[in-house]
Amino acid sequence: MKKGIVISALLLFVVFSFAFNKAPQKITKARLGEMLFFDPILSEDSSISCASCHKPQFAFADTTPFSKGVHGRLGNRNAPSTMNVSSRDALFWDGRAKTLEEQALGPIANPVEMNLPVAEAVKRLNRSKKYRQLFFALFKSVPTSKTLASAIAAYERTLETSNTPNDRWLDDKPNSMTDQQVRGRTIFREKGKCFECHFTPDFTADEFRSIGLFNGKSHNDSGRYNVTHNIADIGKMKVPGLRNVAVTAPYMHDGSFKTLRQVIDYYDNPHATMPDGINRDSVLREPLHLTEEEKQDLEAFLLALTDDRFSKK
Repeated sequence: MKKGIVISALLLFVVFSFAFNKAPQKITKARLGEMLFFDPILSEDSSISCASCHKPQFAFADTTPFSKGVHGRLGNRNAPSTMNVSSRDALFWDGRAKTLEEQALGPIANPVEMNLPVAEAVKRLNRSKKYRQLFFALFKSVPTSKTLASAIAAYERTLETSNTPNDRWLDDKPNSMTDQQVRGRTIFREKGKCFECHFTPDFTADEFRSIGLFNGKSHNDSGRYNVTHNIADIGKMKVPGLRNVAVTAPYMHDGSFKTLRQVIDYYDNPHATMPDGINRDSVLREPLHLTEEEKQDLEAFLLALTDDRFSKK
């Protein structure tokens, strides 16, 4: 009798699965990477995942200056967006990772983030029947550090956006930028000097620049210097991409600016905010002297870099 009930239940499950299109999807590296990205199994106490600090609704960035890792430990840099990074050849604010695969393993082992040795993370995955089967189906082997990094990187490569008012304006499509945003684009490229650092389709060129937010005292993150040990790199940070910048506040490597307007005001005259900034880039040696209208137009253009999926309806 029990056997008949079990068979009937299985038949009903199959029928409903097909009826509601819930048949199991074919696993891909990106799909496996997505599962891992959202799974707290990769943190020491299984309390946080990659998505805890890279929130999908905020373009995979965080909403606080410094994210909380395991045991409530605070990081020392603002969590950057993990979107639109597939073409990047330098990752993290200091550029210490050259590939997405290398970047993917960093937060797992970082003691103030997930604090789990990669070797232990691999052991956990191997103890999971689900993950053993999925990794073997994709890689013909049990989980390894290499395949773990490969899967997460594959998912991150899918996080690209290209459906913004600015993209439509460039392609002469409808529902693109307003007149104010077009004016802001001109300011971005000319008087505002933003284009000096934020170019290419993702508005970054993987360069390292110092905008003067280092004084060796209240602001003492040496940035790129910690990787290269070249004195010329003190205070330099990787130029971030600006796609979806309107939803990734707070800004800068230390999350010190809460709004885009604060960012614009800083760039207009960095000396007013940080008079003792060291190694400030030559582009910012003199004030920009933007008018109030120009600042508003520039902010409007930055809003036009937001993908439709994040736009408020």
